[in-house]
Formats: sequence, C-alpha cells, structure tokens
Amino acid sequence: MTGPSTPAPTDPRSTSDSQASGDPYAPYASGDPYAPYASAASHGPYSADAPHGPYAARGPYAPRGRYGSPEASGPTFGDRLHVTDPERRAAATPRVLLFALLTGLLTAWLLYDGVGANLLICGAAAAAVAGVVARAAGRRIRPWTVVWSLLALALLAVPACWDAGWPALLASGCALGLASLALHGGRRWSGVLLALPALLWQLVPGVGWIWDAMEGRPLPGRGRIVPVLKALAVAAVLLTVFGLLFASADAGMADLLAGLRPSIDVHQLPLRGLLFALGTLTALGFAHIAAGPRRWDRLAVRPGRERRRLEWALPLVALNLMFGAFAVIQAVVVLGGADALLSNTGMSRSEYARQGFWQLSVITVLTLVVVAVAKRWAPRTTPGDRRLARILLGLLCLLALVVVASALGRMWFYVDASGLTRLRLWVLVVEIWLGVVFLLLITAGLTRGTGWLPRAVVLSGMLTVAVYGLMGPDAIVAEQNVARYERSQQIDLRNVRELSADAVPALDRLPEPQRTCALQLIRVDLDQDVRPWYAAGASAPRARGILAERPLVQGPARGRGPCEQAGLLSEGRW
Repeated sequence: MTGPSTPAPTDPRSTSDSQASGDPYAPYASGDPYAPYASAASHGPYSADAPHGPYAARGPYAPRGRYGSPEASGPTFGDRLHVTDPERRAAATPRVLLFALLTGLLTAWLLYDGVGANLLICGAAAAAVAGVVARAAGRRIRPWTVVWSLLALALLAVPACWDAGWPALLASGCALGLASLALHGGRRWSGVLLALPALLWQLVPGVGWIWDAMEGRPLPGRGRIVPVLKALAVAAVLLTVFGLLFASADAGMADLLAGLRPSIDVHQLPLRGLLFALGTLTALGFAHIAAGPRRWDRLAVRPGRERRRLEWALPLVALNLMFGAFAVIQAVVVLGGADALLSNTGMSRSEYARQGFWQLSVITVLTLVVVAVAKRWAPRTTPGDRRLARILLGLLCLLALVVVASALGRMWFYVDASGLTRLRLWVLVVEIWLGVVFLLLITAGLTRGTGWLPRAVVLSGMLTVAVYGLMGPDAIVAEQNVARYERSQQIDLRNVRELSADAVPALDRLPEPQRTCALQLIRVDLDQDVRPWYAAGASAPRARGILAERPLVQGPARGRGPCEQAGLLSEGRW
C-alpha cells in the first residue's frame, strides 16, 4: 500500500531557463559550479534590479538618469508637453505656399526702405494667409480672437503714425505676440504666457509642415511648364552671348542694350533676401499655428508645496508692517506735516520728492514677485487658510498702490523741475501699468474668481503699449518741455535735440535761438531721409513742411552758434 505521492523538492537555485525547459539539472550541465546561482543573483529578490528587495539600489548609488539626476518614475517634460498637441492639423496646400511666398516678396519689396505703413500691409498679408488656413481647418472666430487681432492691428499702425523708432519696435514685437495669442487662444496663465512667444518655435515646424505636404505631390501642368522654362533658359543664354558681342562691335547697339538692361543694385540683394526669408517664414509660422495650434492651457502647472500657516504668514505680516510704516510717512508728507521730518533729514521738499523714485520702482516689481511666490506656497487646506492668504496678500497689494502713487508723485515733481525725457516718460507709463496690475489682483481677491485674470493682465499691458505708441512719445516730450519753457523760461535743450520728427510741431513754438538749436539735428535727419511714403511715419512730411515754411536761422561762420547763444555748450558738434 502506497501513500500519496509527494512532489520532489525543487532546487531554489534552479534558473529560469531550466524551468522553461523542464529539466531541473540543466544548469549543472555546463560544468560551472556557480552557474545555478547566476540567475538567482541577477533576477531574484536580492538582485540590484529588484525594485523592492533588501538589496535594491538606493541613495547615492541609485541608477542615475540624464544629467546625473535620479531616474524619474513620473512623466517627463516631453510627456507633459505631449498633452498640448493639437487633436488634428489641417494639411498644407499649394495655395498656402503661394500666399506665403507672395508675403515674402511683399516684405522684401516694402520693408527694405524702412518701417511705416508698409508694416501694416505686410502684417495684413500674413494675417490673410493664416485666415485662409484657419478657415480650411474649420476653426471658428471667438470674441477674444477679435480683441487680440484688432489690438495687434492697432499696434502695427504705430509706425504709420509716428517717426520715432523705439515705440515702433516695441509695438511690432507686441503685435507679433498678440497675433500668436489670437491663433492659439488661451485662458490660464500657461495658455496665455506661452502663446505670446509661440511663433518663434513655429518657424521651423512651419517649413517642415509645408515640405511634407508638397513632397510627392505632382506638379500641375508640368508637361507644359518645364519646356517653357527650358526655352527661356536657352533664350537667356543666347541673348547674353550675342548681346555682349553686338555691344562690343557697335556703339549704337551698346547704348540700346544698356537702356534695356534692368538696373539691379547688388548691395541690396542680401538684405532683401533676408527680408524675403523672414516674411515667408513668418507667414508659414502663422499658417502652421492656424492649421492646428497647441493647447497650452492643458499644460499642467504643479502647485507649490503648501506651507504651514505660521511659516507662511510671519514674513508677510512683517512686510505688511514695513509697507504700512512707509504709507504713514507718505501721508504725513502729503498732509503738510513734514516739517519735522525734513528738518531731521536735512533735505528740502523738492529734494525729498525727487529722491528714491528708482528704488520705489524696484520695490513695486519685487512686490509682484513676492505676491506670485506667496500665492503659490500659500496654505489652502482649510477655509481659514484661504481666508488668511486673501487678507494678507490683498493688504500687501493695497499698500503697494501707495508705493506706486509715491513713485509717480516723485517722478512727476522731478519732471516738473528738470523736464521730461523719453526714459522718464516710459518709466511713468510702466509704473502706471503696474498700478493697474495691482488693482486687478485686488479685484481677483475680492471676487474669488481668477479665471479672467491672465487675459486681463495681458490686455492691460498691450493696451498700455498701444496707447504709449499711438500718443506719440517724442511729441509729448517736446510738448512738456516747451510748455515748461513758456511757464518758467527754463528748458534743457539736451532733452529735445535728439528727438524725432514727431517733436517738430511743438519745438517750432520756441523763440530763437532755442528753436534753431532744438531743431538742428532733426533737420539734418530729415535732409538725409529719402524714404518713400510707405516706409516713413506721417509726421515726417508734416515736419518738412514746417521747416520749409520757417527755415532755421543760420549761425555765423565764426563766433557763437545758436546752441551757445541759448546757453548749451556745443559738445564738439555745433
């Protein structure tokens, strides 16, 4: 009588290969006494590859990824970026390529001589290419698309209205960003901020997109076009050879051929070629975005690690107290009780008003950074945590408005005492915009809804740039300095001598010799400027008319010039 059979004990040192073959003694057949242990050491629970074994590699000896960082088990940046890919992208067509090439030719032709109304024409051509592609892709026009597009056109109109270069450059760059935002869309911070410069990394993909569409596509009418091209090439060679021979043989024939030969300035070819490439690439980049834009709103931005309430609130309370002390001091100065303060500092009221504008501007920018960082790390577990964050951050933004108002007041007092310049005007405009941003942040904290905030901040910034460019900065600088002279008989001619033609109508009101000194450099620039009407602002013809009607007074050949008579040293130029 036999009992139940028991299975033979398996050797724990057997390899996976022996188990797969069914022969438990296969590892010993090689003659290597350590062979049975090799597989267990490589794949068993004590191997370094085992993720949870007691001998799994950890700490400084863990497997390293790229740049020496530990291998990440989560999604990489490429994986996170992949979620922004468009669901579909419309295919390019020969019509898109043709329109892009025409835009490049238009850019090479119009923008070579300068920037003016031609920039608006080239921008409209690139927008037409993007519109054709967007319509083919079945995209709909949304209200924010209309807003961004109209604002971009307003920015492109700045060079057509005024002659100053810096506002035109700023407006052109902002117009490109707004056009990209109009095609991408976006509501969140990631969607809005990443869409603004997105055209830059769409230039090369746009070329690849059109190349993939055109590759392998049969050329329509190839049987008719190729023979014509060959005939034209042969005719060009024959005419060139025989034309040179006839010209050398007969003087009359040489004059005839010289009149028929097209006039081409070789020195213009590199720049025109660069402009052609730039216009074509820009049109293709916008078309590529319109065919299927990335959805930057889908890019997940991980929230910052939540801090404990005391750790987070204590620095903000201290900062709010410091801002509050500054606000009290400014209130004392404004209300007229500053005699004791000024006596202690040893400064006059004007010196105190002009002091510290740049430091206050830096404080304003740093406050925005502090608000953004504090919002990211704010405690948010309980309603009390969220209420505390809103109170402290809202109070800081409110006190920052006092800093903005103080900075604006000091700069305006300084302008009234020394005159307005381009830099001072630009800083005033930026400071006003920062105040608007703080008001938007306070409103967002009161309404408890921030979905509208990213687009509102961008809209306020772009409106600021548009208003700054369309109001004519050089004209405003000249007007303020002339008004100051009419009021106090004081003017710093260094503030106005290097302005553009935009300043001529205001500077023309100055008496002699201040008028001639202020307009000398501008007249030289206008005499050397031979740009066509489409490559210059509308203020240049107006300035030429004023100077033609009232020519500048010519100074004596020897002796004091107009600037020296006005009290300005010649500085070796006049």
